[in-house]
Amino acid sequence: MSVPTTSGVDARDSRVDAPAREAGAHLELTRLDLAATDAATAAALAALVRRGAVPDARIRDDARVIIEEVRVGGAAAIRRANATYGGGRTNGDLFVDRAELAAAAERLSKDVRRALDEAIANVRRFAETQRPETTRTAIVPGVEIERRWTPLQRVGCYVPGGSAPYPSSLVMTVVPARVAGVREVVVASPADANGRIDPVLLGAAGILDVDALLVAGGAQAIGALAFGLADEGFAPVDRIVGPGNAWVTAAKIEVNGLVGIDLPAGPSEGMVLADGSADPVLVAADLVTQAEHGPDSPAILVTTDTDLADAVETEIARLLPTLERRPILERALREHGRIVLAPDLDAAIEFANAYAPEHLSVDVENVEAAVARLDSAGSLFVGPWAPESAGDYATGANHVLPTGGLARSCGPLSVEAFGHYSQVQRIDRTGLSALADTIRTLATAEGLTAHRNAVDARFRTAPGDDAADAPDR
Repeated sequence: MSVPTTSGVDARDSRVDAPAREAGAHLELTRLDLAATDAATAAALAALVRRGAVPDARIRDDARVIIEEVRVGGAAAIRRANATYGGGRTNGDLFVDRAELAAAAERLSKDVRRALDEAIANVRRFAETQRPETTRTAIVPGVEIERRWTPLQRVGCYVPGGSAPYPSSLVMTVVPARVAGVREVVVASPADANGRIDPVLLGAAGILDVDALLVAGGAQAIGALAFGLADEGFAPVDRIVGPGNAWVTAAKIEVNGLVGIDLPAGPSEGMVLADGSADPVLVAADLVTQAEHGPDSPAILVTTDTDLADAVETEIARLLPTLERRPILERALREHGRIVLAPDLDAAIEFANAYAPEHLSVDVENVEAAVARLDSAGSLFVGPWAPESAGDYATGANHVLPTGGLARSCGPLSVEAFGHYSQVQRIDRTGLSALADTIRTLATAEGLTAHRNAVDARFRTAPGDDAADAPDR
């Protein structure tokens, strides 16, 4: 789950005018045929597949300026940025203290508290299966390598806010950090346009007992997490995780290297792979789910059945007037909605793997056989009873996922993101003797005589040693 960033793919608009949409008439999404051989279709398909998650250069330049202002100006720069771009509290306070968070948790309604508790428990249960282990391996007698996993000391979780609150993203980022054993978990999240912080988000932070909640959004929040705010006693973090808009993503890229990041996240993406056996009502519902996040969120149906495609368009037109975020959905579908027609299921699966969507719903006959062949998606939802919203809120799977095609090489946010491995090498005299010739030979081949000497010196200077004790040279 991620929030809107920069526009994804520039392609043909859908052919629906405003009066037709108002009347709930048939909605036509841009169609692309995998069997077509013309250059325009090939180019459109290639643009979809190689879209990328990184914001354009102008946004990165703007984010870089904001980050530098925060590095130099500290808390005062955060307040100026909040006043300029939004996201700050009306009183200018940058932090919500833990007592206020605890009080917010107590004020939650019973239904909301129950839902949060269940979501937290499910995310924790899945996260606990991901705890990495420290291992030791004997290479040769006298040489042992330990691969030691250590939790990070301090992590910053960015939680989107502003136009819509995301307490679910707070759960998805804080819970695996707690399971990993991170010592300090801090959160940055913006207030809304009225300077108000969502009470459910505050309550969730209170339930999870976060160590600090910084009220700021965008690039300025990422700068504060990366550099800290010395004048507020707010230390920098070791890694920044969580979804965000284009400026958040650009800022994370800019500070990567000074601190770690999980991954850059582009617009939230939804893809449905369906054949003629699927229910168009359910396919339409799944298709628009992730597009609800923002007008730049792609929604793509990949199908082998043109009748299903037609029925899904009709159902979307019927569904849109019933949804609160209809203007956002209409723009997302108009600009980034696609129907990809495949000649057969093999071609449909091949395209889905090439696109590597953030969310992939699969509703075909013999669904498990298809799922076994789908290897490049952030999160898969199998069959007609698996809506993407279940994963966003309740199943326990993490909804912080790779976008922009990064699912080809990255996975969902997990416990492993909140720690790191170190190599511990234990070598005794016997072990070094066994490796000495290999070390000397390769060091000599590379012209690094100091490396070779580091071995020789140990045998020359070892107490009670003599030439007869040393390995052959």
